[in-house]
Amino acid sequence: MVFYYKGCDSVFIGEEPIHIAAGADIAEIVVFPGDPLRAKYIAQNFLENATLVTNIRNMSGYTGMYKGKKVTVMGSGMGMPSASIYTFELIHYFNVKKIIRIGTCGAVNPNIEIGDILLSSKVYSESNFAYTYNNYPKYVVNANEFLNEILLKIAAAKNIKLHLGMLTTMDVFGPYIDYERVLKRIPKEYDILGEEMEAFGIIHVANSLGVEATCMATVVDSKYSKVVLTPEERETTLNDMITLALEAIIK
Repeated sequence: MVFYYKGCDSVFIGEEPIHIAAGADIAEIVVFPGDPLRAKYIAQNFLENATLVTNIRNMSGYTGMYKGKKVTVMGSGMGMPSASIYTFELIHYFNVKKIIRIGTCGAVNPNIEIGDILLSSKVYSESNFAYTYNNYPKYVVNANEFLNEILLKIAAAKNIKLHLGMLTTMDVFGPYIDYERVLKRIPKEYDILGEEMEAFGIIHVANSLGVEATCMATVVDSKYSKVVLTPEERETTLNDMITLALEAIIK
């Protein structure tokens, strides 16, 4: 069967997802780390009765309970192409209503320190992702204000420092290039706090399909610091951000 879907002008063939197990028990609310091992860590340490519901290409997704609410936590992979695939399939095939990305990023602002948590109000990208996806001509997407308000209130109540501001999503891993070239091309009116690789794509697909989505990212490297968290630290020492996402997604 050939069918069209809202939010994009493409044609898809088939009625089942390709990258998530068909019939998987996916909740309507999703916490979305990039790393499938981080999804496993969250499922094992934060959810009750968590079950592995999809593992195609080892992109693990778990569904369990958090404070009496059904929640799915699933990896998105690295970069907008991967993250956008899973975002679309979660929404289109599984009727997901809310997505909070939790990831890592590099700081590009001197007021941001290693270990700080950034919350996207908007995301800038010079990528053609959105134009290719559905002819969206702009380079900025807006995160969901309702989710952000909840996250800010919970962070204040728990005395967790949370920076609300603009992120930039790049097509390459920043530390491996001279990303000063990219930063210099960003319009001066945009005060960028951090750079990462997925938020723009996730938020754009969600916005196009009428779903609430935002992004949090813990700073793990900075152009202003020589401190860099190890892969193990990245996987396991992001508990404040995980807690914020889970508390907000169930509201």
